[in-house]
Amino acid sequence: MTYAIKRFAFDGTIDADGHVLEPPDLWENYLEARYRERALRIRVDDEGYEYLDIGGRPSARSNKGSLGLLGAMGEDDLRPSPERRYADNIPYGACDAAERVALLDAENLDASLLYPTLGLLWECELDDAELSLAYVRAYNRRIADFCRDSGGRLVPIAQLTLLDPAGSAVELERAVKDGCKGAWVNPFNHHRVIHGDERHDVLFAKCVELDVPLAIHPTFTPHAAAAGIFDWPRRGQPWGEAIWLRALSQQALISFFSLGTLERFPALRLGVLEVGAGWIGALLDRLDAYTSSLHAKRAPATELFRRQCFISSDPDETAAPLIVDHVGADCFVWATDYPHPDHPHTWVDDLTRYAARLAPATRAKVLGENVRRIYGLGDVAAARAGAAG
Repeated sequence: MTYAIKRFAFDGTIDADGHVLEPPDLWENYLEARYRERALRIRVDDEGYEYLDIGGRPSARSNKGSLGLLGAMGEDDLRPSPERRYADNIPYGACDAAERVALLDAENLDASLLYPTLGLLWECELDDAELSLAYVRAYNRRIADFCRDSGGRLVPIAQLTLLDPAGSAVELERAVKDGCKGAWVNPFNHHRVIHGDERHDVLFAKCVELDVPLAIHPTFTPHAAAAGIFDWPRRGQPWGEAIWLRALSQQALISFFSLGTLERFPALRLGVLEVGAGWIGALLDRLDAYTSSLHAKRAPATELFRRQCFISSDPDETAAPLIVDHVGADCFVWATDYPHPDHPHTWVDDLTRYAARLAPATRAKVLGENVRRIYGLGDVAAARAGAAG
């Protein structure tokens, strides 16, 4: 099955979390010379299967042909094979900026915020802070170049690492000057320091100073994170791990409330991406109940969330539309996740049903107004019309 392009009916719509498939030689081309020997690369094993080489070592997770499935949205056959190569299976618009803008036009989207694909895979296996920073600098320079001539319709979001919060703060300032409109971190770090901890304050302060949002986005995660709790099953792993990632992002979010991070940084804009949104109402209710029952001298979590946070909803969610206004219509965005195979390729049909359940004012916020405000995108619809004219 191939990806069927459909046109979304509502104008002013923005994809808050789309993806690119990076060129396999990105890190060889964009890394500083002293790191190129340890560049992130795609190699081929003795059986002909592709694998990711991370810092000069074969990946234990991204191997046996799995890389050829990363752009398989809408395909029925998800079996890896030596013949299925990453570079030969890049969907339309996933690695070509002009194609991606044309895809936005075809689907009636004003803009798309862009996140990596290979960049989601390596950090779980690399605990070298210096090389990790070099990897994200290389990616950030390339994604800024990729988006540069799109008239604001392709929005680069910088990747950062919590292995070095101070170094990430420096990189964020450089990346924002280069055109990035926000940043993201993964749901874990090898130092085992939870996200809202004061040791990360230097990065939060820089986000506030630069007036850009920070989001938590799922990635491959070290299985050692479950040590002492359970033994991670090796069979059926991809399905179960995709669900587990939600719990990790929830824990990261909770830390910003429990450690007072949002109160220390009342101007910080914090997002949670690609783990659904239907659960957020129940989580906030429980946090508020603890605040009330324990007589905690702090603002209720729901109040803080409405003031500073946002969350991305999947188009095929059925419960999420019912809690948007209850939690706060200003806090919700949506995303295609294009072209990843773990999200439906039928997003236009799904989002149409989702949008139909929202009041007109709420619908306008969720589909585009919120992400435009949160990321300071300006009037991309006018830019789109101007380019078309």
